[in-house]
Amino acid sequence: MSEESREQQAAGAAAPSRRTVIGWGGAGLALGAAAAGGAAALLTGDGDSPVPVADSGAAVPFHGTHQAGIATAVQDRLHFAAFDVTTTDRAELVQLLQDWTRAAERMTAGAEVGEGAYGGLPEAPPDDTGEALGLKPSRLTLTIGFGPSLFDGRFGLKERRPGALVELPRFPGDNLDPARSGGDLCVQACADDPQVAVHAIRNLARIAFGKAAVRWSQLGFGKTSSTTPDAQTPRNLFGFKDGTRNIAGTENERLARHVWVSGKDAEGPAAWMDGGSYLVARRIRMNVETWDRTPLAEQEDIFGRDKREGAPVGKAKEHDEPFLKAMKPDSHVRLAHPDTNAGATILRRGYSFTDGTDGLGRLEAGLFFLAYQKDVRTGFVPVQTSLSRADALNEYIQHVGSALFAIPPGVRDKDDWWGRALFS
Repeated sequence: MSEESREQQAAGAAAPSRRTVIGWGGAGLALGAAAAGGAAALLTGDGDSPVPVADSGAAVPFHGTHQAGIATAVQDRLHFAAFDVTTTDRAELVQLLQDWTRAAERMTAGAEVGEGAYGGLPEAPPDDTGEALGLKPSRLTLTIGFGPSLFDGRFGLKERRPGALVELPRFPGDNLDPARSGGDLCVQACADDPQVAVHAIRNLARIAFGKAAVRWSQLGFGKTSSTTPDAQTPRNLFGFKDGTRNIAGTENERLARHVWVSGKDAEGPAAWMDGGSYLVARRIRMNVETWDRTPLAEQEDIFGRDKREGAPVGKAKEHDEPFLKAMKPDSHVRLAHPDTNAGATILRRGYSFTDGTDGLGRLEAGLFFLAYQKDVRTGFVPVQTSLSRADALNEYIQHVGSALFAIPPGVRDKDDWWGRALFS
């Protein structure tokens, strides 16, 4: 393929660097202008008809103060992966983060990694695995995080571990699988096309060969929370609307108060986190067969909302302010509400999952819970403490995987890279 053709195919990406025989090394690849995808609607090619972002296949800008994939309008599909760093060489880890950044810039713009999936040296494997060829960017976002274990001393980062990057407590009812918990690094890939999300994680894992390996991963579908106020509230696998009071991506004041790290929260060892956030990931098994045999009235009492509209107990509409005392003391909404937890508020980006059956004829299904906040000690921990102790929903769910990650700020420009401030 000619260089001119490849530039056209990359939809504005700069010409790729040359590839070595052993494969793409992640040399800096500057992106040109990419289609913006953060608005509620875009214009079609004729410039007249508005098109919903979710239907446009548009690209979400990669560069910014904060990483995309947090306040971004929630996409339909998820591929989440946690990695163990296998190298002990700090320089190799830095190179990996730089290589990942350059690849993420290209993939989120709809371009191929490196010199692409074909047309290169026949004696060497192609730079890109190729399964996303011909597909739109599909609002792909890639969000990286650093786990507590990355700060164990291997890379000289021990003194830079933020105080908020704590080991989560073991909550009542937890049955955590170590093989589905933890990780040195994480990458959250969200897109409206599942193949685009899987392609992104696959290519990042390929670039990491010899430096990091996938520890565990999770596919998700059917978003269970929305960051778009005017969008229909999604339903979880129990059939109830979830995320009614979630923080919207347009609520800058609430984002600043509850999600983004800044000011005193980004001083001293945590200075590199200015503009970042903290992510809790929990794999929650849902016993759907037991739930499906539960009477409707009991289901509604457990949640504290009606199933049809999603309205709180005693109210008519979903978004009506709930009267918590009208709900049963062990109802989910009452126990999770900020008023029950000293104002604790989190931004949720959860997804449903099904992973076959458990060998006993039951669906291996549930919620992959993702929560962003400024500090887990005043966000997720008090909320989950309240829920784990008394939530009536606990009879039907169990937390089986858990991880916490510090989410660094966004990549500012083509010369920046994921985690640069941490390693500077």
